[in-house]
Parts: sequence; C-alpha cells; structure tokens
Amino acid sequence: MGARRMRVMSAGAVVAGVVLLVSGCGAPGSSGVSTAGAASVAASGLPTCAPVAGSTFVALTDDKHLQNPDNVIPAVNAAAAAADPELTTLLDSVSSVLDTPALVGLNKAVDVDRQTSVQAAAAFVAAKGLAASDKVGTGKKVVVGAPNFSEGATLANIYVDVLTSAGYDASTQDVGNRELYLTDLESGAITVVPEYVSTLTEFLNTKKNGANAAPVATPDLSSTVAKLTDLGKAVGLAFGAPAAAQDQNAFAVTTAFATKYKVTTLSQLASACGGIILGGPPECPARTFCEVGLKSTYGLDITQFTSLDAGGNLTKDALRQGKITLGLIFSSDASLAS
Repeated sequence: MGARRMRVMSAGAVVAGVVLLVSGCGAPGSSGVSTAGAASVAASGLPTCAPVAGSTFVALTDDKHLQNPDNVIPAVNAAAAAADPELTTLLDSVSSVLDTPALVGLNKAVDVDRQTSVQAAAAFVAAKGLAASDKVGTGKKVVVGAPNFSEGATLANIYVDVLTSAGYDASTQDVGNRELYLTDLESGAITVVPEYVSTLTEFLNTKKNGANAAPVATPDLSSTVAKLTDLGKAVGLAFGAPAAAQDQNAFAVTTAFATKYKVTTLSQLASACGGIILGGPPECPARTFCEVGLKSTYGLDITQFTSLDAGGNLTKDALRQGKITLGLIFSSDASLAS
C-alpha cells in the first residue's frame, strides 16, 4: 500500500524523484479529536453535524472538481505502440470496462478477500468477457510492469491476461520506484505499465521543467491527457485510452452519517453541516487538494483538524469510531465496496 500512496495526489512537489501524494489542505487546525459538548449550531450558523460512528463508508462526490483526474491509463513504449497498433487496442478494451466501482471491487478481492492479484485479474477478465477472439499477437513478447502495490499488480495481470488471450507472449515484471521503471519503459525493456493520468503528467512535467514547475494537470481529463501525451512523446511514451476508474484523493463519511444527514456530495455537506472535524495526513492543513480546497472550493465549515495518515487505517478507524466527521481516503479503497 505504501508505494501506491506515493503517487502524486497533488500537483507539485518532488522529493527524491517521487511526487508527493496528498496535495491537500488549508490553514493548520488543532490535532484534538474530542467532539463532546459540541454546540448544536456552529459559528457559521449551520447546524453542527456530529460525527456518526459506523463500519462502512461513503466517498462524497467531488461535484465541483477539486481534485485533478487520476484515471487509470496504459502507458506504452512508443516504439512498441507504433509497431503494433493492436497492442494498444487490446489495452483500451480493458479501459473501456474499468470504472471506479470495478477498481474498488478488485482491491477488495485482494486486500480484503485475500485473493492473489493473479486470481482477481483472471476473474475480472472472465466476468467482463475481455478474452480476445483473434490471435493478433502470436510470437510477440510483451513485458508488463507490475507496480509494487496490490492495485497496480492486479491491473498489470489484467493486461497480461488479455494480451495472452490474443496470442502474445506476455508476462509481468515487478517494478518499484516510478523514476526507475519509467526509464525501462522509455527504453523498451518494459512494454507497458498501468499508470494514472494526473500523477504521471506532473511527474513528467517536473522531470522536464524542474521541481518548481507550474502544474499542468487540471480538473479537465481531456486537457490533462493532452498534456500527458505531449510530455510522453518527448521521452518515448505513448498512451492508450484512460479508463473511467480513478484512484485519487476522496473524502469519506460513514454510511450512517450520510444517511442521517442526507448527503452524497461535498456541496451538500457544506450546505447542511457546520463544525466539521476533518481527519487526514499531517500536511493536509497546508495543501490545496485537502483542507485549503475544501474551504475555498466548497466553503466547508471545518473547525477542527485531526492529524492521522494518508488514507490509511488511522483515518478509517477514526471514521469508524465517530472521532472525525470527514476523512481523506482514496477513491479506489477496498473499504468503499458496497
């Protein structure tokens, strides 16, 4: 899980070649957790909606597009893509059926139900009817980079299964740090890697233009993919179609809270509730895609911040126990499975 969380969730800083994940929050708040004795009306004049404990979560819809899109996208060695257009066509067949609920389900299969990534991938390919009918890849070798977190490994195995069904000699190769595996992808030592649109866009942007480069990823998916395509072309990368599936910052409440206060979006939460207790990683109060953006984009009345972790067990446990109202998790987290 750790390597996964080192994908960029913000537009910006690079440390040791890895773009930091959570780009999120406003002015620092307190780190306390108690909600006892909260007033029934917050200073904003909105009713104080106390946290509600519960075992399941709902990610509130980012209806004003605070986050940049981190859709799953096949990143392909440009020479391989040019020599074999069918390769990208097959990868695009995966993108066409992969949405966020499906990605959540795949993560649940591995992280909760304890299937292997190989098993979860095979079940997905069978369920979605992704096996190819034509052996267009006979005799062609393809190496799929498998990032070292369960989601990345499962996606890599899905690519391998689909390519194998089309006759390719396809296999996975474990990869680690993005800075290292992109070098192999650019050289052709690896043929394809499952990637994320805004994360990779900003990684390539800062690699080309420096750590302080102005962000080029935006909330518009088409515009960001166009920027990614241009940046990739310069280093020998091509891309398939982005899937609807995203793994990005998300803000969750318990299902019990969402039901009690009748909220499904961040805008509804901002209109209905004051005195919100936000939980997330320590850097959240100073990041645009976290507390800063929740306040400036949505006008959320956040009166307390609890320093926890970046979408991990500390945040999810605080939600379950009713210690925070709203917690930063990730949109493809297995805990969001219905």
